[in-house]
Amino acid sequence: MTSLRKLGSSDLEVFPLALGGNVFGWTADEDHSFAVLDAYAAAGGNFIDTADSYSAWVDGNQGGESETIIGNWVRARGNHADVVIATKVSQHPDFPGLTAANIKAAADASLRRLGTDHIDLYYTHFDKPEVPVEEIIGALDELVRAGKVRQIGASNISPERLRESLEFSDREGLARYVALQPHYNLVSRDTYEGELQDVAAGSGLAAVPYFALASGFLTGKYRPGTTVDSARATGAAKHLETDRGRAVLAALDEIAGAHDVAVATVALAWLAARPTVLAPIASARTVEQLPALLGVAELELTEPELARLTEASA
Repeated sequence: MTSLRKLGSSDLEVFPLALGGNVFGWTADEDHSFAVLDAYAAAGGNFIDTADSYSAWVDGNQGGESETIIGNWVRARGNHADVVIATKVSQHPDFPGLTAANIKAAADASLRRLGTDHIDLYYTHFDKPEVPVEEIIGALDELVRAGKVRQIGASNISPERLRESLEFSDREGLARYVALQPHYNLVSRDTYEGELQDVAAGSGLAAVPYFALASGFLTGKYRPGTTVDSARATGAAKHLETDRGRAVLAALDEIAGAHDVAVATVALAWLAARPTVLAPIASARTVEQLPALLGVAELELTEPELARLTEASA
């Protein structure tokens, strides 16, 4: 059984791969979602990532579909004590923004959909610079003190606002971010590396990167002359047009062949080995897609292999 890892300075312990819930209620219906969740849990997985807005972009959806499916699964399996559920606030069509009143109302709505009395990890989904950090942290602290939220995190936030938030929490003795969710992968490094990563490292934050597989490009299924039937195909295939994308794919192919593992496993293993990264997020709409993701818990790349990928992705 893969050992769990402590999430930053929190008391939460999580599996080294966070299962992305963005596909639940979008490209995976409830039955397929349950099957994926069951298989992930059976492999020792306990870290599920979602957001209150998933999947409001789908025609006919309202937002919250993913939370509802996860809530139905947890209730059916009676296993909330065994899983860490992370969700986010600021993007739901009915609960936009990060005012104190909205954060509290959105949290109550998420709790209803998840069918639980507490959220394990609650992220601000997209920062709203027009709202003072004092108001945001104050509202999150109230949720923690009320027992509705265990730990808090931030996603899509500038280094300056992150630093300001942490300093305010420390100064006032309020709830403090323990996790950061950046956009980060082998073909998107400047979205995290640099000042944002430095703030995370200096503050002991655990990074939980999203788009860990670049919308599927880093699975290796996108190749010159191929057509992939995926809702994300346009965004993923664009990397084939860049020198970096092609160099990364070549390096991934070589290393995956040496270990006899999937290309996706190698891409996730590189990310998992980066400074501050605790658990990459990746989603699966079918059970068959899971083994390549779960493999990150076991694969340890050599220093030369890590260097090869780092150089190819520069």
